[in-house]
Amino acid sequence: MNINSAKTFLIITVIIDSMGIGLIGPVMPALLKELGNVDVSAAAIWGGLLATSFAFMQFCFGPLLGNLSDSYGRRPILLISLFVMAIDYVIMGYAASIWILFVGRLIGGMTAATHSTAMAYMADISKNDEKSQNFGLIGAAFGIGFVLGPLLGGILGEFSSRAPFYAAALLAFSNFCLGYFVLPETVNEKNKRPFKLLRANPLGALKHLSKIVGVSRLLFILFIYDIAFYVYPAIWAYWSEERFGWLPIQIGYSFAAFGFCMAITQGYLMRKIIKYVGERKTVVFALYLNMICFFLIAFVSQPWMIWLLIPIISLGVIAGPALQGLMSQAVPDDQQGELQGLLTSIAAIGMIVSPLLMTSTFGFFTGDQTVLYFPGSPFIISLILIGFCILLFLKKGNNMRD
Repeated sequence: MNINSAKTFLIITVIIDSMGIGLIGPVMPALLKELGNVDVSAAAIWGGLLATSFAFMQFCFGPLLGNLSDSYGRRPILLISLFVMAIDYVIMGYAASIWILFVGRLIGGMTAATHSTAMAYMADISKNDEKSQNFGLIGAAFGIGFVLGPLLGGILGEFSSRAPFYAAALLAFSNFCLGYFVLPETVNEKNKRPFKLLRANPLGALKHLSKIVGVSRLLFILFIYDIAFYVYPAIWAYWSEERFGWLPIQIGYSFAAFGFCMAITQGYLMRKIIKYVGERKTVVFALYLNMICFFLIAFVSQPWMIWLLIPIISLGVIAGPALQGLMSQAVPDDQQGELQGLLTSIAAIGMIVSPLLMTSTFGFFTGDQTVLYFPGSPFIISLILIGFCILLFLKKGNNMRD
């Protein structure tokens, strides 16, 4: 197998996949207000519940799919998840009530294995000291998709709150077709592991992976980090509409700008940073940077300040791939899918907790009955959580090697 060709195919797959996800972000507030006949504060809470239902299914099924990919291959798991994702977007596009949106999110969450399977695939074709950088390439591909997806979603949202869902379904199905014809399999007799049901759940996977020195601490740090960082997808559309009165197209532009900067950061800058300072110092640098950004965003007063902050915010994203790289280096080849499945579950818990925490906080501090109007309050919570991550990561006794 040609490694460079495989990377190219994988990056294209992730770009198309993330375009579909980014398409629907700018129109969710408008669609929820339309279906529920509610204001933006209530729509934010409904949005948090939708994200939580999706994440709960990811939590339950992530390790199962990761273990299946270790046993039966990355290719079939990836293709099945893409096909069901296309169906999920069609269901949401035709939704006549918020409850139908919930059904779509539950179905999509069950097979939302594209990102974790892509990470396991990349680990299969990467040398040990290249894993963090190559995980950054996946993040960069995701960022490119988020440049194109929200931009297109914002434009389509001007015509209809449903149009982006149909476009996302078309992209997901196109991605399925592309993968079917060009994506080779990376699991072979050397890195194949027999399927065991007892390990195909979050607790079973955690039990086995935590036996590896230092992994359990990094898993916990990544979990707290995810809760903090998910404040952006959880609250950004609602916060920017409430704080600055942005329309869907403006929200789409901001998502696109973030995606563009994230692509540069993870596709190019991250490789340079890790080369000179290593994964551990990269994690510390990125975590401190996130704290600063959360503080500034919480108190920003003018829209132009956000555009200046977006490149800095995107640099903080490298903490995630660097943490994942440290763990992937420590885990055997036949457990890469299990690791990525568990990381999907951990991210899913973060996606359950963060939207509920952040949207309810936002609703409380922006509702009609609030005693203190403070739209930026969710970002203060994220700042505190990142501070805890720093303390835990720097704690003596962390034996993970650089």
